[in-house]
Amino acid sequence: MSFSREVKEELARHISPARHCQIAELAAIMNLCGQYGRDSQGRYTIGFQTENEAVVRKGFTLLKKTYNIDTGVAISEEQMREIFQKIGDLEGPVSSLLIKNSCCQRAFLRGAFLSVGSMSDPRKGYHLEFVCTDEGKARQLQGVIQGFGMEAKVILRKKYYVVYLKEGESIVDLLNVCEAHVSLMKLENLRILKDMRNSINRRVNCETANITKTVNASARQIEGIEYIRDHYGLEKLPPNLRQMAEVRLENPDAPLKELGECLDPPVGKSGVNHRLRKLCEFADRLRE
Repeated sequence: MSFSREVKEELARHISPARHCQIAELAAIMNLCGQYGRDSQGRYTIGFQTENEAVVRKGFTLLKKTYNIDTGVAISEEQMREIFQKIGDLEGPVSSLLIKNSCCQRAFLRGAFLSVGSMSDPRKGYHLEFVCTDEGKARQLQGVIQGFGMEAKVILRKKYYVVYLKEGESIVDLLNVCEAHVSLMKLENLRILKDMRNSINRRVNCETANITKTVNASARQIEGIEYIRDHYGLEKLPPNLRQMAEVRLENPDAPLKELGECLDPPVGKSGVNHRLRKLCEFADRLRE
């Protein structure tokens, strides 16, 4: 099961205790994937255009709790009128009166994610989006999300308006707002593991680069010293450079600090680096 589906399964099981929150969530589901209609016998019907059984299950659960509508019983004209007056004709955004409270806005976002939301696999990247067929509905979603302090953006993708979040922190905050706490903890664990893995990779890459740099520098120094030895003679060098050259030839893999400790008297890293640089420069002059 994908992570996005796991989130939806968790949200589908969450039922707000307050009726006004249940109506706000039902309004989101109806507004984004619901439909009104009549069957062949002229009876009123309500349906949901989705392949996710959890969304359908949640939608009918909320209808039962808020309007006492059972899937196995025909909807009366009075019930249909009450739902229509409360939720609207589904053409435009949800009435602002239904989501004026913070708790109802949370329920609204929960219903929206169930209906048209999706998430990428957090092990690969961070991306959460809502795909809307209407710009007004997308802008309303964006406004509600931003009301909780998260940066949500809207783009037009083909004929759909997509509200999206790309920052891991914002996605965590949204799951918290929707009260998907189990999924939130799982996402946080994945983020920690991913950050640790990235940190280790950066450190290994840095250490590898330093080792490569040290090896290349050592090879260049030894090559220069050997050229001096073969074409000039180490014995002709000043005592400090001759000693440095001999120590480097004897310790081709040693770091600068260790080389300095081999000298008599000992020299620091900067002193060793200075002497080796002078040897390389002298070798370059000899080559010329």
